[in-house]
Amino acid sequence: MTLAGLAVRNLARNKFRVLLTIAGVGVFIVLFLLLRTVLGAWSGASEGAAKDRVVTRHKVTFVMALPKRYVEQVRQSPHVKKATWANWFGGKDPKHDREFFSTLAADPATYFDVYDEVRIPSDQLEAWKHDRQGAIVGDVLAKKLGWSLGDKVTLQSGIYPGEWQFTIDGIYTTSAKSVDRSTLVFQWDYLNDSLPPARRDMVGWVVSRVDDPRQSADVGVALDKAFESAETPTLSQDERSFNASFMAMFSAVLKAMDIVSAVILAIMMLILGNTIAMGVRERTGEYGVLRAIGFLPGHVALWIVAESLAMGLLGGLLGVAIAWPLINLGIGRFIEENMGNIFPFFRIEPPMVILALFLAALLGAAAAAVPAWRASRLRVVDAVRRVA
Repeated sequence: MTLAGLAVRNLARNKFRVLLTIAGVGVFIVLFLLLRTVLGAWSGASEGAAKDRVVTRHKVTFVMALPKRYVEQVRQSPHVKKATWANWFGGKDPKHDREFFSTLAADPATYFDVYDEVRIPSDQLEAWKHDRQGAIVGDVLAKKLGWSLGDKVTLQSGIYPGEWQFTIDGIYTTSAKSVDRSTLVFQWDYLNDSLPPARRDMVGWVVSRVDDPRQSADVGVALDKAFESAETPTLSQDERSFNASFMAMFSAVLKAMDIVSAVILAIMMLILGNTIAMGVRERTGEYGVLRAIGFLPGHVALWIVAESLAMGLLGGLLGVAIAWPLINLGIGRFIEENMGNIFPFFRIEPPMVILALFLAALLGAAAAAVPAWRASRLRVVDAVRRVA
């Protein structure tokens, strides 16, 4: 039996206190993983953005539109391979009026060429292109609302009055975690031709693909310069910067979550340290006996550190065992279905699990540093005197 093994077996001496401590560590690991998953999911859309896509919008605000003729000017710009456009529709299904999902009016000929990470069966895509009132929906949205191919759907919009009829022509999946799978896309012409003349031929934003990702920033600058003297100036950004600009509105919340996750780990370490300190005080006499029969101060310190490390690791394993199904099979699925436009992918990644276990073990060992140092510094005579 090694000292480390003896330390692990020593956890059973006060089962109730040790179990409570392990449970406490497990709860903190669950909270830590939940916060880190939120942060990872929030930044996922930015980090997973295509490096060769440039988004051009109104310079003042995203909600103001651009003339449709800008699309051709963008396509003729150097380094631009292809370009498309879309409008935010703001649709809602009256049968599911509490469910929010993205609805876009897009160009059927080019939209899914520019967003080639979206996967649609070719026959469904062709059917949609030839159906003026056709719609393509994400697989998560279709499952959530019970939509199938061929279903007739009526939407209402807070931006465009009236009832809008659609037929589900296709259901898409994606090859990228950063893409929302709860979006409905329909033909832009259907929206445009239904508007009064004064509101026609305006697009919400233009998205272009460039031939060299390293030129994305330069292409954006060139586009804005070309439209600088026009009646509607623009702001062009690579997709990552564009997505990050939305996240900037929540930077204070993200920073707070970052700090809270660190505080959680600090509290966890204090809990472990308190448990270990109590155990060391109770067994001071035993350490004195060990020293008296020949064990070195380093052996005593190792015994204490190993005990705390094992307790932290067990708590970490408990936390992961709870967090994995809770987040990946419960909370994550709910958020992806109901908040897919913000969190298209909400799951614990394996690297985060490894990090959580490593931090639980590391902080367990760190929590025992002071008690172990004090125990190793005890004089044998003073320690033995404490034997009951």
